[in-house]
Amino acid sequence: MTDFLIKGAIGSLTGLKGEAARGASDIRVRAGKIAAMGENLTPEAGEQVIDASGCVITPGMVNTHHHLFQSVMKSVPSGMNEPLNTWLRLVPYTYWNKLTEENLRVSATIGMAELALSGATTVADHHYFYWDGYDFDVPQILFEIAEQFGMRYVLCRGGHTKTRRFDDETIRPLPTETLDGMILSVEDTKNRFHQVEDDAMRRVVFAPTAPTFSVFEHELKEVAAAARSMGIRLHSHLSENMGYVDYTMEHYGKRPVEWLAEHDWLGPNVWFAHLVEIDEREVSILAETGTGMAHCPQANARLGSGIAPADALDRLGGTVSLAVDGAGANEAADMVSALYSAFCVHRASKGVKSVAAEDILRWATAGGAKVLGLPTIGTLEVGKSADIALFDISAPRHMGQHDPLISPIVSGGDALIRHSFVNGKHVVRDYAVPGLDLGDLGEKARSVVADLQKGAA
Repeated sequence: MTDFLIKGAIGSLTGLKGEAARGASDIRVRAGKIAAMGENLTPEAGEQVIDASGCVITPGMVNTHHHLFQSVMKSVPSGMNEPLNTWLRLVPYTYWNKLTEENLRVSATIGMAELALSGATTVADHHYFYWDGYDFDVPQILFEIAEQFGMRYVLCRGGHTKTRRFDDETIRPLPTETLDGMILSVEDTKNRFHQVEDDAMRRVVFAPTAPTFSVFEHELKEVAAAARSMGIRLHSHLSENMGYVDYTMEHYGKRPVEWLAEHDWLGPNVWFAHLVEIDEREVSILAETGTGMAHCPQANARLGSGIAPADALDRLGGTVSLAVDGAGANEAADMVSALYSAFCVHRASKGVKSVAAEDILRWATAGGAKVLGLPTIGTLEVGKSADIALFDISAPRHMGQHDPLISPIVSGGDALIRHSFVNGKHVVRDYAVPGLDLGDLGEKARSVVADLQKGAA
C-alpha cells in the first residue's frame, strides 16, 4: 500500500521552520510520495482512507545515533550509578565478547521495536565491535532486521585500531584491526549494502568509535580520505565528557574540534554524537563547516555527562539532530523520551526561551535527515517520501491541551503510534509492528539477559 489518503488529523508538525512548522490535517500519498497536503481533501474513487482523527501527523523520526547491541544491557547494576568511563568498562566493554548471533538478533529487534513504536522510521546504528572470534556476519544481521521492520537503516561501521584500557586489567582488551584491514572491511560492507539514492533504505558510514581513543592520530586523515573516496559519510563519538578535552589538550594542545579540523574530520558529510563539552569557539567551527551534531540528551543526563549546546549550534545555523544513544546508558531508548528530554533539559538549565517544542521536533526529523544525507525525508512537503508518523494523543496525559499539536513533544510518556510509514509502506499498523510478537520477544530478551549475566559471573 503506497497510495492512500491520511484524513482528519488535528493537524501536523512539518519539521520546517517558522510559520511553516505547522501544517495540514490531510495528506495524500501516491507511489510512496506525498502528493498533496491540505484541509478537507476529498477522497478519490477507490482511494483508501487512513483515519487520523485524534492524531498529530509528523515526519517519521530520524534517530541519528544508537547502539542496537546494547538493548539487552539495560540497567546493569554495576554500571547504573557510574559515570561514562566506568560505565563503559562495566557494561559494553564487559559484555562485548559475550554477544552471540542470537543475542545480537534479539537485541537489535528490541531496539528497532522501541524506535518504531515511538514514531521512528530511520535509525543510524553505531556498531563498533568487530572481532574474528564472532562466527556471524554482524552487518548482514543488522540489515536483515531493519528490512524486516521496513525501516531505513544506516550502519555506522565502527571499530578500533588501538585498544583502550581501563582501571581493571581483568577486562578483556577491545578487539582491534589494522587500519588497512578496517578500511577494506568498511569498503566491503559499503559494496554489499550501501545505496546511493537520495531515498536510500540502506546506508553505510565509516565510524571509528572515537577519533581520540580508538585510532592513532596519524591515521585520522587516511580514515577521512577513505570515507570520502568511497562516497560515504564519517561519524564518531566526540567530547562526550571532559576526558576528551583533557586528552587532546594534553597531547596536542588543542580542544577536540579544533584538533580534528587539522585532520580533515569536519564538514557537511561528518557528524558527531554527544558534543557535550564544546566551547563557543568549537560551536562556531561546527556551524561554519556544516558538521552535524547527534544530540543525546537523555543518555548524557543519565550518565551525568552534561547537556550539549544543541540550542547554541542551532541558533548559529548549524545542523542539530536528535538521538537516543545506546540503551545500556538510556533505559528508555525511544524517540518520544528523547523529544521530551531535549525539551526539558535545555529549559531547566538555560531558561524557557532556549528551545521551543517545534525546534525539538525539527531536530528529530529535518535535522536527522540532513546529517544522514537523506534529502527526501525529514519534512512533510509535497514531493517528499512518505515517511510519516501518526501520534494518537487520546491518552489522559494529552487531555486538556490548549495546543495539542505539540503534545507529542511536551507530554512525554509512552507514544501511541496509530500508524507509521516508510515510502508509504506500513512500519506500524494500528499501534503494532506487523508480524512482531512482543510476548515472544520478551521471553527471548529474558533468556539473553540470563545468559549474559551467567557469562559475566
